[in-house]
Amino acid sequence: MKKLVVGIVLISILLSCKDSKEVKIEKTVGVSEKPIVKDSVQKVEEVSDGDLKNDFDILLPRSYRSYEGENPAASLTKAWIDLYEQNGEYYLGKADYKTEKGFDECSGDSLISIIPKNKSIIFMDYPSLKLGKIQSLKINKDKIWPTEKVTYTFNNINYTLRAEGKVLSSEIVSTDDNKEEVFKKVESYKLYLTAGNTSEKLLLTEQSFNDTFVVLLFVGDIDGDGKLDFVFSANRDYEEERVILFLSSKAKSGEAMKRVSEVAVQFDC
Repeated sequence: MKKLVVGIVLISILLSCKDSKEVKIEKTVGVSEKPIVKDSVQKVEEVSDGDLKNDFDILLPRSYRSYEGENPAASLTKAWIDLYEQNGEYYLGKADYKTEKGFDECSGDSLISIIPKNKSIIFMDYPSLKLGKIQSLKINKDKIWPTEKVTYTFNNINYTLRAEGKVLSSEIVSTDDNKEEVFKKVESYKLYLTAGNTSEKLLLTEQSFNDTFVVLLFVGDIDGDGKLDFVFSANRDYEEERVILFLSSKAKSGEAMKRVSEVAVQFDC
């Protein structure tokens, strides 16, 4: 009888130890998960604009492929606004263009090409913009490489763009106008903006580029609020054309501008 009692006691002790270990393991897992969730939230907040929904659509003066009978170029109307350049000055006007239909051998589907009358940068589905000549600044440096800074002054406010990233290699290349310039292969690129007394904000980020880089296309006041707006080309691949529009009038409190619209067109074969 004593042996039976001792046996029962030993089994009870073993079971209680096992339960205790299982509880400790569960607590350990719970603690380790907390910083992972916290880090992931912080990362999303930092690059939240990367997955934005357009405030309104923009289009480029180029050819667009059709997919299952749908084509982005078909949405363009005369009510859209055209941001265009003429003799070094920039204007907003009603979209003035024609379209031509074609066939894309790579995709095996139809094409619609937007052919503008003006030297257009982008078309914007934002009819409330005021038409006419707009204020703009000359772009002296359209590529801001890692460790570089560029400052634009507009209405007594300094706008400083600062870049970070890893430069993998550099080479001398020829441009379309037969000039030579330095081109760098970059990854983990980040471009920050400081405007006046606002704190520095992350404007855009790209993990990698395939024979491309971020190019500043326009600096000026598109929305007429007396503050700067930016248009960037941000192709991630040489078979992509991608443009991003930033407007100051859409900015939240404490920010200089907001990333309001993006268009990306693939033309790979």
